[in-house]
Amino acid sequence: MTTVCAVVGGGLLVQRLSDGSAAPPQPAPVSASLRHEKEHPPSAARPFDRTAHSTTDPASIWVIVNKTHPIEPSDFRPEVAIVRGYQVATAAADPLEELLAVSDAEGLGFKIASAFRSYDYQLDVHADLVAARGAVEADRVSARAGYSEHQTGLAVDLVTPADPGCDFEECFADTPAGQWLAREAWRFGFVVRYRPETTSITGYSPEPWHLRFVGRELAAELHRTGVTTLEELFDVGGGDYRAERPDEH
Repeated sequence: MTTVCAVVGGGLLVQRLSDGSAAPPQPAPVSASLRHEKEHPPSAARPFDRTAHSTTDPASIWVIVNKTHPIEPSDFRPEVAIVRGYQVATAAADPLEELLAVSDAEGLGFKIASAFRSYDYQLDVHADLVAARGAVEADRVSARAGYSEHQTGLAVDLVTPADPGCDFEECFADTPAGQWLAREAWRFGFVVRYRPETTSITGYSPEPWHLRFVGRELAAELHRTGVTTLEELFDVGGGDYRAERPDEH
């Protein structure tokens, strides 16, 4: 007896036997992203509580770190877990594992290039850029120590080793990998933090490879409202450095 397959409403694959009867329906194939969405449905609609987490405590998933709001204390170190060999804040670890697993199933092949960075590590990173490009250019593309989201452990930079042409370049936004992150990262509680249209607000040049974990609730609210920065949603100042701190020379 032969069968004929057809997809019907609701995504069910129905096998029609040659005698006209229908075999039990089978689910039609779905993408990894859609499977993830079905396994992690959004919570029931309720008013968004902007006071649910601190925006100043560096241990908070909603902390806002920019050129006018440094990390306090400056030597803060988060509790971390290891994801694919990199340290990330424990709150971000499982969501990042999920994002990477789903993106792997989509054939994107992301690799973590940077995650948690200590104050001292960031100090060296910024100093190397100042030596190579000058202070103005270094401040444009890199955070000074104490002003980097990476120190919270909530930020991660992703690259695509199989297609590295736009890694750490603005053109990453135009690649399939960059477009996927811009479209899907919020479902896992991440946002693309630095966009071309938000430089004057965040203080940083576009980095379409730089993800910041904020949790699913806040990511969903940003997606729902179309607001693209934490500064705007919480009415927190941003922009460029206002003045040197006493320990900066």
